Amino acid sequence: MGAETIKRIGILTGGGDCPGLNAVIRAVAKSAMNGGLEVIGIADGYLGLIENRLQPLGWRDVSNILTLGGTILGSCNKANPSRYAVREGDRWVYHDVRDQVVEHYHQAKLDALVVIGGDGTMSGAHTLTDRGVKIIGVPKTIDNDLWGTDVTFGHDTAVATATDALDKIHTTAASHHRVMVVELMGRYAGWLALHAGLASGADVILIPEIPFDLEKVARRCIERRDVGKGFTIIAAGEGAMPVGGEAIVDHVVEDSPDPIRLGGVAKYVADRIEQMTDLDSRAIVLGHVQRGGTPTAFDRILATMFGHHAFELLEAGQFGRLVVQREGRFDSVELAEVADKVRTVPPDCPALQAARAVGTSFGD
Repeated sequence: MGAETIKRIGILTGGGDCPGLNAVIRAVAKSAMNGGLEVIGIADGYLGLIENRLQPLGWRDVSNILTLGGTILGSCNKANPSRYAVREGDRWVYHDVRDQVVEHYHQAKLDALVVIGGDGTMSGAHTLTDRGVKIIGVPKTIDNDLWGTDVTFGHDTAVATATDALDKIHTTAASHHRVMVVELMGRYAGWLALHAGLASGADVILIPEIPFDLEKVARRCIERRDVGKGFTIIAAGEGAMPVGGEAIVDHVVEDSPDPIRLGGVAKYVADRIEQMTDLDSRAIVLGHVQRGGTPTAFDRILATMFGHHAFELLEAGQFGRLVVQREGRFDSVELAEVADKVRTVPPDCPALQAARAVGTSFGD
């Protein structure tokens, strides 16, 4: 199917929200409208396709949204079409509702979908391409962990938000001579903790890719105290884990495609550091504040260019692909290559090497 046969496209935003989603919606929708296409907005990600909640988008709907965080379409991280959870009595039962999704796709007379999301959303998209749905993916996540692309939009804004928080914690840590352990999002990848920790000058950075030794973390805190630095800032990714241990699970969401919710590493580290060193220690969890706010200029530009390239793929009839940026160039990869993969921080990552060079400890 080429551009000459595409008349109507749908747009959805899946998974967790992040700054820049509206910028992509705007770029895709305006490019499509300028190309003479109709645009349909799908509410709350795949849930909107499952429940058939679709509505036309016009110029007024997608104007003045470039700077807005979140998504005007809404999102949902619990609606996996191939494993959709339905409450039946006192238990959750999982159903494959992809046929229902495909039926609603055809009822709406959609010729293609632009799906904006992270690894879970793209895995879901891949399972729909097997049913004949024509999809272009756009990579979104504050975690920067989507395989195939060097960067995802939303990450830069989250790093800026986390860095600002770490900067503020720096002054109170210095005033009270405390060890401050700040827990950041990121799941099983350490990009957010690494970049925010590097930007804020954190003394210790803990990431999932490098299991930490509490003795070595405690030793760094004591060394700083002994040279007159009466405080220590520790940036900890939520998926960080001690040597020989596992990531700490906060709770389990049974009706979610990704039921494990990480959390608690900051308290774990702060409690043990205080026990081991007698240094006053505190744990801070930034939480969902990292997902909010106005996107940075970088994320607005990246999101707009991703959206534009998604439309170019639509025009070229190249479906089943994810827009990516690699080595500074925009490209695309097959969704099949991305599904169920996580991009983690490699040992030779330049940011990791730079942090070590300036004396940052990783607890190893």
